Amino acid sequence: MEKTWFLYLTAVSLVQCFLVCLAMNGPNSTTDQSALLAFKSHISLDHPYHRLVNNWSSATSVCDWIGVSCSKRHRRVTALNLPDMGIGGTIPPHIGNLSFLSYFNITNNTFHDHLPSEMARLHRLKFVDFGINNFGGGVPAWFGNLPELQYLHLRNNSFTGLVPASIGNISTLESLDLRYNFMEGRVPEEIGYLPKLKKLFMGFNHFSGSIPTIFNISSLELIDFSSNMLSGILPKDLCIFVPKLKFIYLSWNEIDGQIPLTLGECRELQIISLSLNKFSGFVPKAIGNLTLLQRLYFGGNDFKGMIPYSSLLFSLVRI
Repeated sequence: MEKTWFLYLTAVSLVQCFLVCLAMNGPNSTTDQSALLAFKSHISLDHPYHRLVNNWSSATSVCDWIGVSCSKRHRRVTALNLPDMGIGGTIPPHIGNLSFLSYFNITNNTFHDHLPSEMARLHRLKFVDFGINNFGGGVPAWFGNLPELQYLHLRNNSFTGLVPASIGNISTLESLDLRYNFMEGRVPEEIGYLPKLKKLFMGFNHFSGSIPTIFNISSLELIDFSSNMLSGILPKDLCIFVPKLKFIYLSWNEIDGQIPLTLGECRELQIISLSLNKFSGFVPKAIGNLTLLQRLYFGGNDFKGMIPYSSLLFSLVRI
């Protein structure tokens, strides 16, 4: 009995020692500080007296640094919020050590180069906004490995190439913004696998081919494919499965065929932009029943007949 008790106490002591050593050697706030100091060393500032110069210092806790937020319990970095800061440079691989990071916003700065693959380790990321910078290369496929990502905003950069099909793996994604880049090729059908997607911004790129099967995503509120080279026709059941659709922007493409009769079923539509395409046929009468409609852009097509009469609708038509 005494021998058994001795073995039990020994086992408990070993487990406790293991946990203490793990805590000492595992990632902690010091790891976060090192990662952010490495980030700072890759940042270029718009003037030598920028407020980050002295504020981001090892003399103070990272949780007190400008643009940095920490969790209350573990004091780990959970957010980097640095929009409109007059900073640039590159993102170093060390950023992948911020294992508690869930919010990353550096929009409207002058960052450039590729996004480091080490960011794939940031499995807690929910919000990414790198818009209005000068990042280049392809949109990384590893974004598809971030299991909690809800907002991915990469607009106004210099991304090229194809949209990775792995984006379709992000089942939590609600907003995808790839506007104003230099992306090309077909938009992958995997985009249609995103069950929570609300806003899809793909305008002002060089996409071609047909619009993927996205009109079965019941959560969709906004679709923007403006100013691309998309072709083909719109599905006949356009509004059957997207009852929450409020905004549809398809102008400046090469889409042809007729406007689906079901467009009038999108009762929450506020803006319809279909100008400068190759649409033909008649404008569906049901559009006159869209009581929430604020703007209607139909110019530069080959429609027949008159736009269905409605005093409200007539006042909304734009070229």
